Formats: sequence, C-alpha cells, structure tokens
Amino acid sequence: MLHYAVVFFVIAIIAGLLGFSGIAGAASNIAWILFVVFLILAVISLFRKKT
Repeated sequence: MLHYAVVFFVIAIIAGLLGFSGIAGAASNIAWILFVVFLILAVISLFRKKT
C-alpha cells in the first residue's frame, strides 16, 4: 500500500510540473488517502503482534 501511495505521489509531482493541475490534485489526494490507510494498518499490526 505504501508503494501505491509513493507511485501516486510521483504522478502528482510530474503532473504538477507539466501543468496538469486537475490530475495532480487528484493523484495527491489518492496518495494522501493511501498513506493514511497504510499508517492505520501499520499501527493496528504493531498492536496485534505485541499481544
């Protein structure tokens, strides 16, 4: 999941540099959502392994 977040972040940066603001905005939103989901799942996984 972190891999996909990084991929969408790179797509957002490239699209922003090329002037595609709509695509850059959408890709950055997707990257942010995937990163937050990754963090939540990582925290849950850490707590499940300790008990």
